[in-house]
Amino acid sequence: MRPGTYRFHCTDGEHAVLDPRGRYLRARDDLRAEAARAAHAIMERVAGRLDWSAWIVDVHDASGRHVLTLPFDDADAPTLRAA
Repeated sequence: MRPGTYRFHCTDGEHAVLDPRGRYLRARDDLRAEAARAAHAIMERVAGRLDWSAWIVDVHDASGRHVLTLPFDDADAPTLRAA
């Protein structure tokens, strides 16, 4: 993976949806918004109502380093940009 590419894995600790390809982002400041988009995409694909409170988006950079964890519950927070 080239620098600037991040993987957005989603899990509740028991089940996981992996992002094998990753996504290129021009700015690291976009990580939280992209993680929120990943959470929304998973929730939209699942039919029926589930308890998403245990789910997180676990973000890793091109080197495999953990760079962000975003709980699904925070995916609707008004401010999604990193400080």
